[in-house]
Amino acid sequence: MAAAKITSKGQITIPVSVRVALKLKAGDRVEFVERAKGDFSIVAATRSVRELEGLYYDKSRKTVSIEEMNAAIAKAASRSR
Repeated sequence: MAAAKITSKGQITIPVSVRVALKLKAGDRVEFVERAKGDFSIVAATRSVRELEGLYYDKSRKTVSIEEMNAAIAKAASRSR
């Protein structure tokens, strides 16, 4: 497991093994994506969107239809009035 220490300015150095795995080089940007409360992933912001496929896949989540989405939106909108 790779680890990094935070400086007094809130900066970190990304360990070599992580930079290699993410194919990062000097000047590249990274994003910190919250997957769950207190659980973040580091994502290379220079990657193609296609490479992110499956990042948020969760087998426990139920697929919903457009009708179910519209009903949920209408219900939330009616509560906000």
